[in-house]
Amino acid sequence: MEWHLAAPFFIFGGKSIKGTVRINRKIRVPQVRLVDESGALVGVIDTSAAVQMAEERGYDLVEVAPGANPPVCRLMDFGQYKYELTKKAKEAKKKQKVIKLKEVKVRPKTDEGDLQTKCNAIRKFLDDGDKVKVSVAFRGRERAHMEVGFKVVERMKQILGGDAEIERDACTEGNAITMILFRTAKKK
Repeated sequence: MEWHLAAPFFIFGGKSIKGTVRINRKIRVPQVRLVDESGALVGVIDTSAAVQMAEERGYDLVEVAPGANPPVCRLMDFGQYKYELTKKAKEAKKKQKVIKLKEVKVRPKTDEGDLQTKCNAIRKFLDDGDKVKVSVAFRGRERAHMEVGFKVVERMKQILGGDAEIERDACTEGNAITMILFRTAKKK
């Protein structure tokens, strides 16, 4: 099995792994630290001898740690190595949590029961790990009484209590008052 060119291979939608993986005769250092196919350390040997050993055993010489001194190379099937890297990248992507910004809109005339319902929705979003933007929207003549909107925001803070922390306190943005909340750290 002869691999002369190790171009960057692709994982998920055309995104390549940073740099290229050098294999076999593309490894151009005088000596490498060799690990055999079973994972045992062979030692520091000449690169040409390591490539010859890989060819004799039917494997590829893959540079797994190019930053080491000397670089660490392993005898393995290059296709299997690509597959393992793809699998690891997929697992890392699964475990990655994306924090979304959810928005809950209320009006200055929203009643107490409706505020309770909105706060329950906010708690659910916070439990899911998302941030929540609370917006109190004003129309027409309501803009003359912005203090009513600040009272609504304060009432929501009281209802939520210790369930949420304020990332950005209530401020006016055009025709609305907004604040951003995030989940408090749970005590163990």
